[in-house]
Amino acid sequence: MNHVKPAVHTRKMVVTAMLAAITIVLGTTPLGFIPIGPTKATIMHLPVIIGAIIEGPAVGLALGLIFGVFSMIQAVIAPTVVSFVFLDPLVAIIPRLLIGISAYYVYKATKSSLVSAAVATLTNTIGVLGMIYMIHGVQFVEALGADKATVGKVIAGIGVANGIPEAIVASVVVGAVVGAIKKIRD
Repeated sequence: MNHVKPAVHTRKMVVTAMLAAITIVLGTTPLGFIPIGPTKATIMHLPVIIGAIIEGPAVGLALGLIFGVFSMIQAVIAPTVVSFVFLDPLVAIIPRLLIGISAYYVYKATKSSLVSAAVATLTNTIGVLGMIYMIHGVQFVEALGADKATVGKVIAGIGVANGIPEAIVASVVVGAVVGAIKKIRD
């Protein structure tokens, strides 16, 4: 019986390392942060969600941290007019940590990778934009060239424009990947 735990531990380490490598590749190439005007859409949350569903919330937290750190790095090496908000760890890291936690617990409750992926993606979108609104809202909207009186509308518009497509893509990709992994494991 003692030989089972090392195998599970080794599998978790390998899965974490593979998903971390994918996250790093996404973070260092244009694949992870897709420019859409002055903002960027992302697929970097996909490995975080997959890791959390497959290996648990600790793996999701670790991968979310990598995602968050790369958000900060991107703000320095490939800045846009609104990148200054991603230099703030409350914007760049905290919501990314919550992706893994929400993905794991929603999956545990629903047994649906599609629902888990959608909720985790929206956790990221709402978390990032909520932090921007609370901490940097006026400066963010002014950097976009909009009237500071439209802070809520502008941030909500970005949430709809980025969040919904990201949630759909996440549901499709995560559903396929988790389904394939489960077939292999069964």
